[in-house]
Amino acid sequence: MKKFLKSSIITSIILMMLGILLIFQSETTIMMISYIIGGVLVAVGALALIRYVKSGESPAIRNELDIIYGIVTIVFGVIIIRNYQIIASIIPIVIGIAIIVSSAGKLNYAFQLKASENSLWKTTMVVSVISTICGLILLFNPFKAALGIMKIIGGFIIVYSILDIISTFAIKSSVIKIHKAVEETITDAEIISEDDKKKSTKKRKKKK
Repeated sequence: MKKFLKSSIITSIILMMLGILLIFQSETTIMMISYIIGGVLVAVGALALIRYVKSGESPAIRNELDIIYGIVTIVFGVIIIRNYQIIASIIPIVIGIAIIVSSAGKLNYAFQLKASENSLWKTTMVVSVISTICGLILLFNPFKAALGIMKIIGGFIIVYSILDIISTFAIKSSVIKIHKAVEETITDAEIISEDDKKKSTKKRKKKK
């Protein structure tokens, strides 16, 4: 749970930074993302070609698919680097899917809170539903893929990030309360057990 909460907060902060960059530096941000993705694809393709060449003529080592995979990957990488508008059209879909998946996890936790009669389930559920709506809007992208619309998308990402952080802290608070309740129950049980042992010892002494 601690790892989940920590990763959720870190992801939200990263998304918030991306949203801010998309609002104030839309074109530069898209170009940077395109260069990074394109560069990674070119590097992966180059490694595949190098692996093919180094394998020599040994049929046991050489994989004929490496050369095809390498060339195709490099071509895709170059296309993305030269046409950053492609990334501008993909970003809303990728982020939309990520937000929906994350919101679904929080929604499931909201039902668990409701089952345990925790009052935080309403807040968690409302935040999850709003986040899901933001994700669906980004996924279906009614604003088209115009670069100027990246500012609106950045705004949606920031809204989601804030809601996700609120939801995460609500879940964290709930988990802490549960842990305290469990610890108190265990402590009470230990005290009762210790008392029972003392009573049992006294009875034995009286019998003797």
